[in-house]
Amino acid sequence: MNLRKYLRSFGYAFEGIITASKEQNLKSHIVSAIIVILASYLTGLSRMEWYIVLLLIALMFALEMMNTAIERVVDLASPEIHPLAKQAKDIAAGAVLVFALFSAIIGLLIFLPKWF
Repeated sequence: MNLRKYLRSFGYAFEGIITASKEQNLKSHIVSAIIVILASYLTGLSRMEWYIVLLLIALMFALEMMNTAIERVVDLASPEIHPLAKQAKDIAAGAVLVFALFSAIIGLLIFLPKWF
């Protein structure tokens, strides 16, 4: 394995994270993550609950980044409006929404018993 090539791949990955972090949807996920982390700290979650919360946050970021990548590739492949391009983008956005909703439900299951 070429070490220089391997290390360069990390640079590309970080560049991708920086590019994605400029997207409005990812910015809102970052704000939400900060709020959830603060609430987790103030609530005094167990170690396992912290693992779950952090895993959900990481997966949400990763899924939102995949959605952004799909949107970019679809825009590149189909600059004109096409029904299949719209479907691909809508399905990717729907995947993010499904995960966000289930993450919120899991969050409620973790936090509500501690608050009430």
